[in-house]
Amino acid sequence: MIAGGDQQTLALLLFSAFVAATLAITTWVSRNRHGSAEEFYTGGRLFSPMENGFAIAGDYMSAASFLGISGLIALFGYDGMLYSVGFLVAWLVVLLLVAELVRNCGKFTLADVVAARMSERPVRIAAGTSSVTVSVLYLVAQMVGAGSLVALLLGGTSGAARNWTVIGVGALMVVYVSLGGMRATTWIQIVKAVLLMAGTITLTVLVLLRFHGDINLLLNTAAEHSGHGKEFLAPGLKYGGDWTARLDFISLGLALVLGTAGLPHILSRFYTVPTARAARRSVIWSIGLIGGFYLMTIVLGFGAAALVGTAEVKASNPAGNTAVALLAYHLGGGAGSTGGTVLFAVVAAVAFATILAVVAGITLASSASVAHDLYASLKRGHAKQRSEVAVARVAAVGIGAVAIALGLLARDLNVAFLVGLAFAVAASANLPVLLYSLFWRNFTTRGAVWSVYGGLIPALILVLVSPVVSGSPESLFPGVDFQFFPLQNPGLLSIPLGFLAGWLGTVTSHEVADELKHAEAEVRALTGAGAA
Repeated sequence: MIAGGDQQTLALLLFSAFVAATLAITTWVSRNRHGSAEEFYTGGRLFSPMENGFAIAGDYMSAASFLGISGLIALFGYDGMLYSVGFLVAWLVVLLLVAELVRNCGKFTLADVVAARMSERPVRIAAGTSSVTVSVLYLVAQMVGAGSLVALLLGGTSGAARNWTVIGVGALMVVYVSLGGMRATTWIQIVKAVLLMAGTITLTVLVLLRFHGDINLLLNTAAEHSGHGKEFLAPGLKYGGDWTARLDFISLGLALVLGTAGLPHILSRFYTVPTARAARRSVIWSIGLIGGFYLMTIVLGFGAAALVGTAEVKASNPAGNTAVALLAYHLGGGAGSTGGTVLFAVVAAVAFATILAVVAGITLASSASVAHDLYASLKRGHAKQRSEVAVARVAAVGIGAVAIALGLLARDLNVAFLVGLAFAVAASANLPVLLYSLFWRNFTTRGAVWSVYGGLIPALILVLVSPVVSGSPESLFPGVDFQFFPLQNPGLLSIPLGFLAGWLGTVTSHEVADELKHAEAEVRALTGAGAA
């Protein structure tokens, strides 16, 4: 199904309106900032729990969620639902283990939490490197989502248009971060979360009305139009072919559930509220929004299979990234209808808004890691706040350029799948060091550094030698084959390696853990006394 001129014009007008509004917010905020690091990184810690909850939800409900998950469900049925369930369950880990403690222990970044008890320089360099790597992987997924959407909007044949869209999204995110910092990014996230929830609710209601509220009829019709019959509604269509596929299923599940607690752009959101209690209430607000959203993505995925058909979804985009847009077009009345044109345009504009808002949040978190952790460490702690903020703005440009280049390379992969890789790296490199720092009294500097690199390096190597990069027709480089790790997601192996490396580094270290620093960090984590 190809978008006509009306859809293109209307979608581009709506998208332009969102860009204009967000640029206006950014410009207004840039005139009212005073240039401090706290203002740039945390927005002055002035946001209420509800505002921050909407912003967290806006950060988390990405193009991978809106486009990728629905597409995977439309293509693979039951197995595609793993992403919805995994992303949702992950928030329980965040709420129970890290939200309040991270807010109390840190200041701007993940490295602040770890460095409170350790030798700062090596820990900050390790954690900063890991945070930037995870952020770039996450950014690539958003870029791919932008390209897929524009390909559909412009007729599905314009490779040049896809490429220019990726470049344009990258340029906009640099503008948002460089000018507005956290305050502008947060308000963009809030606006985007409201738009995305409104769009998702509308589509979900229309799908359910089409089937008179009968979920059983929806599922049976989806199975009938999927080409797979009842297998579409049973486990195993994507992850049940052999033991390799089943292990990939377990690996992906681990990455999704554990990865959220290690995502830099999510952790940084806990610093934008004034107290730990406010951080905890923010997460409760976000759980309500995110929970409802992921339940609706299941309806949208099966709705796309039932109403559009799996074959048509795959023909439009082999990875399924355009399933929601096609569903909107169909629900509005199909080809040539005014309703189809309007609904398609609205969904395309909301998806664009989603991509822009998420890339702004990720770019801010990664540029903060470059400036606050890497740059400040290399300057041996003498970096002034204003020069640190200037470095963060320059870093945003560099990170944007890298993400654009990788986004152009990976444009044919499913966006939810790409995010699964980012989650695996986050769970392997960031989560072990974070949990050890918060809960292990004897944890040492060597343990922290080994934990980060012991998860990060294996995760990246395993991805490079997996079917994702070479050895299959769907690979990034289908013409070559240097694959020897059979799983597409490295989490099953790399996550335990991260924890093991942290333990080995600690038990083999001659450093004696500082009991006083641990006691101080424990009191701060549990009570908030002395927190920034």
